[in-house]
Amino acid sequence: MKPIINSTKFGSIIIDKNTYYNDVIIKLDGNVVKRNKNLSREVTGTSHKVSLQEIRSFYEQDAKTIVIGSGQYGILNLTQEAKDFLNENDCELKIQSTPEAIRIWNDSSENVIGLFHVTC
Repeated sequence: MKPIINSTKFGSIIIDKNTYYNDVIIKLDGNVVKRNKNLSREVTGTSHKVSLQEIRSFYEQDAKTIVIGSGQYGILNLTQEAKDFLNENDCELKIQSTPEAIRIWNDSSENVIGLFHVTC
């Protein structure tokens, strides 16, 4: 079941009334897991650019959409290779600042994965 995201502020996000103090991935089954920033940091030199390796680590074949909260100020982005991978797999990318991405997430249907950056 897809969890509801209640709110966010700099450094945290509340999902189904549970507070997380790190970036998170919400999987297709609704499980919330900590984002592995190192997968992108090792390739791009920063955790503010999501790499192909990181996308592959949480992408699920039945996903129709990935909603990405790019941070409170919208700093996070994806490498071109990561965008190409999603396109090749017919997975729509919706990337907005985290507060706006929460609205998109909560209004979305099933078969959606989320990545939410909670700081910048």
